[in-house]
Amino acid sequence: WIGILVLYAVHKGQFNCPGGGLLHSYLLGLLILLASIICVLSALVYISMQGTISNPGPRKSLPKILYTRLLLYFPEFIWAVVGAVWVSDNSVQCEKTVINGVIGTVIASWIIIVFTVIGVVIVFDPLGGRKTFYLPDGVSRNLESSQSGQLLYNVKSSATRVWEKRIRLLCCCIVQDDDHRVAFTSIAELFRNYFSDTDLVPSDIAAGLILLHQEQDKMENCPKEPEEVLCHSPSSLVMDDLDVELESAAHYMLFAAAAYGWPYYVYTNPYTALCKLNGDCCRNRPTDSDITGSDRHNFHFGSILKITGLQYRDFIHISFHNKIYEIPFFVALDHKKEAIVVAVRGTLSFEDILTDLSADCEDLTLEEVLENGFVHKGITQAANYIYRKLINDGILNQAFTIAPEYKLVIVGHSLGGGTASILAIMLRNSFPTLRCYAFSPPGGLLSKSLADYTKHFIVSVIVGKDLVARLSMPNMEDLKRRIVRIVANCNRPKYQILLRGCWYEVFGGDPDDFPTELDGRNQDALTQPLLAEESLMVHRSPSYNALEEESHSNSPPQYPHLYLPGKIIHIVEECSSRRLCSSDIKYMARWSNETVFSSILISPKMITDHMPDVVLKALNSLSQEHGSCLSC
Repeated sequence: WIGILVLYAVHKGQFNCPGGGLLHSYLLGLLILLASIICVLSALVYISMQGTISNPGPRKSLPKILYTRLLLYFPEFIWAVVGAVWVSDNSVQCEKTVINGVIGTVIASWIIIVFTVIGVVIVFDPLGGRKTFYLPDGVSRNLESSQSGQLLYNVKSSATRVWEKRIRLLCCCIVQDDDHRVAFTSIAELFRNYFSDTDLVPSDIAAGLILLHQEQDKMENCPKEPEEVLCHSPSSLVMDDLDVELESAAHYMLFAAAAYGWPYYVYTNPYTALCKLNGDCCRNRPTDSDITGSDRHNFHFGSILKITGLQYRDFIHISFHNKIYEIPFFVALDHKKEAIVVAVRGTLSFEDILTDLSADCEDLTLEEVLENGFVHKGITQAANYIYRKLINDGILNQAFTIAPEYKLVIVGHSLGGGTASILAIMLRNSFPTLRCYAFSPPGGLLSKSLADYTKHFIVSVIVGKDLVARLSMPNMEDLKRRIVRIVANCNRPKYQILLRGCWYEVFGGDPDDFPTELDGRNQDALTQPLLAEESLMVHRSPSYNALEEESHSNSPPQYPHLYLPGKIIHIVEECSSRRLCSSDIKYMARWSNETVFSSILISPKMITDHMPDVVLKALNSLSQEHGSCLSC
């Protein structure tokens, strides 16, 4: 607006050129139009800052102003068309400066319009008020029960279709077949179930995560009780066992990281990786029969060679084939540990994300071992795919023919860690000495009976506050409940929460002590939801009720409680330097159990702690520390 005002003021009275009359009207109209838009947007910003998240009363006039802004898009669109016509008119012979200014104005107008449309498509909820038909049990309806049931079914179907369209739009770049369509529907139902009972927008969730992080930091800064510290003192025998497992885990993490191929190698060696790969890859390619799937320019295999330090003849089979429920893996001979290693790749593509999100449960039958257990559906199908390749295609037979005295070790990180765990369960009967190392596997993987069974042959390694290791549907329901409660009970406007939260995340300092409606309430009252909290819940889902009662036995049957596999090594930062120029971090490892990961922790490191390079760095640090102690 300022730019156009300057342009108009400087050239006022100089619009006598051909096409100048239209230009004068265009600039004058645009000035008035943009001034109106700025006034409406200022009013929107001011009113949006009033009240709190759960108290929208002061913002009740917001819809009228929002629709006023929407109406202004029509003249804005017309003026953008007029400007485009004027610019494209060859008979216009005004000053070059004026023409360039108008061209910039027209381009800016169209960019704003296009991005607004994209924003509406992404953010707008087509279901709108139909969410209110999700009614709690016991509430009388005016409709007949059959009509009400049909209406509820229609709303749920509409919600599923909306989520399915969004997922298809996100995955438009991948080839879609029947497996994809089934996965889309399953994932859409998962999202519909999770978001159907809340009335939160993305900025509400961001504010809730900020408040939870600060509350969590305040709890961590509180001094621990003496008995809480002393109860974790491990015995010497347990520590010896831990040191052995840490040394093995550090060794096998290289294989799990190598399964990612060139993206991991380039990520960890950004300046030299491409030069090294270009120089070495072409000389060390195995025969084509050893590789399935695409490996353009031999970058994947070259990266695996660099990371593991193996020779090309040490590889039995390498698969870069990647579809939904079908993930890459390789089989290699590890002469240092005398092991046949099956390394499974983690999440690296849209297909892998769809496999992760296919979170329904299915039975896994183990004959003569234990009763049927529940497992993550998508990851189990990925494990079935690798199992068929290893057994039916004779890959393991070929490996043991070459090295019959070697043991079988299965490793993987993230999705690969979960797949490796379920694959190890499937192969356990055929290979009793099998070992599995799952690095940062998904939390919602195995039922309790299966998780206990795997403690004899699987070791899971988790670093810090890793989000993925804590991901399960009950944990996500618990996080939703905590976000709703802390957001609803905070008495500060949302913009203050977000601004102070951003400052805290970037610059640190002491957590803000936001006043809430929870202050001063007795413990019994805290177990009951406030009116503000209930206003953010469109209906009370079965999982929400179960969590509120702190009862895990009433979880929805579709998403029962699933746990991490095997024995769990939890690596945490013991101390770190606060100087910006120092990256020295000391790690501490201890045996842990699945209950430690029954809640999602909010932290800037919840994502970075999951990264394979961070896991490898932590394991190498602990392994070197143990080696130096032995040499002393």
